[in-house]
Amino acid sequence: MRALPPLERRTGRAWSVRSAGLAYPDGSPYQCRPDRSGRPRGVQSVTLAVAGADPGFVVRALTSPPWGARRYAVCTADRAFCTSHFSSGSVHDDRQKGRPYRHIQVRELFELGRGVIGGDLNLVPRDAAPAYKGRDECDPRRRWTYVTRKRKIDYVFAGEGRVRRCFVDRARSTWSDHVPLHAWVRR
Repeated sequence: MRALPPLERRTGRAWSVRSAGLAYPDGSPYQCRPDRSGRPRGVQSVTLAVAGADPGFVVRALTSPPWGARRYAVCTADRAFCTSHFSSGSVHDDRQKGRPYRHIQVRELFELGRGVIGGDLNLVPRDAAPAYKGRDECDPRRRWTYVTRKRKIDYVFAGEGRVRRCFVDRARSTWSDHVPLHAWVRR
C-alpha cells in the first residue's frame, strides 16, 4: 500500500496539484534562498492544489521584467481557480517607480481567472485596487500576511457574496515569511 501524500493524509481526500517553477530570462531555475541551516530549498514555484480528480490545469506566463524572474499564473482549465506570485519589488525585480510590472500582472491574472483568484500579489491593498472590482476579498480587515514587514500582500478573492469565512493563520507564521490565509468560498 502506498503512503498518502501529507495533504491527502491530513484532509482524508484526494487532491490534484500543479506547479510552475519561476525561471530567469536565460531559462535557468529561480532558486529559493537556503533555509536557516543553509540547506537548499529548491526552485521558487507557484502551486495550485484543488480537491478531487484532476480538473486539468493551465500555466500562463505573466508579463515580467525582462531582467528578472519569469512569473506565471497557474489555473484550473475552466479558470475556476487561479493563483500567482507577482514580481517582488526587489532591486532586480520591478523596483521602478509605480510598480509597472505588478500592475500589469494583477490585470492579467484577473482577466484570466473567473472564480477564486489569489496568491502573493506583492501589492498592498491600495495598489491591488483593480482586483477588488466585482469581487470580495477573503480578509476585508486587511490584516498583515507578510511576516518580515507586517504588510498585507497575500489575497484570496471570489465573486461578490461567495466568501463565507476567512482565517489568517498566525500560529503558522514560522513556516515562511508569509502567514497562511485560509478561505471558505461558496460554489
